Amino acid sequence: MAIPNLLTEAIAEISSRLEAAGIVSFEAESEVLLADFLQVSRGELRALAMTGEERDLLDLEPLVERRVSREPLQHITGKAPFRSIELKVGRGVFIPRFETELVTQIAIDYLNSLPTPGRAVDVGTGSGAIAISLSRESSATVFAIEQSEEATEYSRMNIQELAPEVELIVGDFAIELPRLQDLDVVISNPPYIPSSAVPIDPEVRDYDPELALYSGEDGLNAIRELAACAQIPLRSGGLLVIEHADGQSDEVRELLLSEGWRSVSVHPDNTGRLRAVSALRK
Repeated sequence: MAIPNLLTEAIAEISSRLEAAGIVSFEAESEVLLADFLQVSRGELRALAMTGEERDLLDLEPLVERRVSREPLQHITGKAPFRSIELKVGRGVFIPRFETELVTQIAIDYLNSLPTPGRAVDVGTGSGAIAISLSRESSATVFAIEQSEEATEYSRMNIQELAPEVELIVGDFAIELPRLQDLDVVISNPPYIPSSAVPIDPEVRDYDPELALYSGEDGLNAIRELAACAQIPLRSGGLLVIEHADGQSDEVRELLLSEGWRSVSVHPDNTGRLRAVSALRK
């Protein structure tokens, strides 16, 4: 199907096709896709469209087809925004979500409240989103742990470009985390989906790596390991921050309390759903 060369018509055509494919944010995504293709910002794209600009859009069609087939937009553009940064992403790495930006803020606020520069680790860093943000938005020394070789390719690229001072550690966090010392913050967006609860959205089900999604029958295996081993490298009074699924906050809170954590708090996302828990080491 040919995409019109007139930009206003092209945006309308792409939006219509994305909407028909079941994509909720079809209008915004049509602009992102077209702007990325033309190597302009969305604001510049709108300005060009208002002036009646035409461009040769023949090569855009395969990209639109990929999105219509529900391949993630971030895989098509090769990048994902997170807080103040833009990350390289692709198949094999978890695409960072907006709710994780809010979880990250909990750790940043804590680090910036310390009288001296702190030490923090992002467990299961994936694209490097959390670790890079901690490093850029605080004065902390930051470590990042990742097990997946595919994901490590992206975390290494993003860290090198955006926060080369972050130390990337490749390996199983249950082994690598206890080797660190005198940490002020341990933060993680771990896998938390029960193995039987396969996501409905094709973008998640078919493209996000299983290692970053599923964690045992109840989805809490990784969180159990974190609750146990994160106490080893944390100093007394150090902060643990864990993102979890909607509906898991009571279980995660009780799990942390049973492991001896104190001041356990639950945190809502921007829609009011409880999506994170924080706790202090005794």
